[in-house]
Amino acid sequence: MSLFAGNVNSTDCAKERIKAVIAGSRVPEDPLHAENTLEWLLKLDPDADQALQIAALAHDIDRAVEDQKVRRSDFDDYDAFKAAHARSGANILREILIECGVARATIDETCRLVALHEAGGDTRSDLLKDADSISYFEVNMPLYYQREGRQETKRRSVWGYQRLSARLKEAVKDITYEDETLIRLLGEVIK
Repeated sequence: MSLFAGNVNSTDCAKERIKAVIAGSRVPEDPLHAENTLEWLLKLDPDADQALQIAALAHDIDRAVEDQKVRRSDFDDYDAFKAAHARSGANILREILIECGVARATIDETCRLVALHEAGGDTRSDLLKDADSISYFEVNMPLYYQREGRQETKRRSVWGYQRLSARLKEAVKDITYEDETLIRLLGEVIK
């Protein structure tokens, strides 16, 4: 049994609460991205414990809580923005996990993972970063392109591609889109 297993009812409560919060996000791809990140996590590590699974679902929860959301426009540096976003998400998540009665060890590890999901730094946070990054390409990129345009999507995609592990850089090459413009843009990113 994993150190981070926790009570099944408490972790189920947390997952349902997280999904409900993310469903209210103004970013249309957020609910699908949360679920897809969890799917990728489980592809990469079928035995992922509850802390990793909850972190995969909740890693971008900050974007769904308008009064606590970190805004990119408040930062000159993109990495500083992403680090603040990750810390904010961990703080929001901690409240949910406590309210659901999740075990303290699981709370601490899940929040640590969310706080590190943009930068990684150890095996577990790197795994979450990879799942998040590959999901961006599989789920987010088309809607991001519609909202942000070509130049910003290319910048964001290059940033996301560079943070992927070598194994998942190969997996990105298999992703395709219906829109030829996006296929060409992805080709530019991975060159």
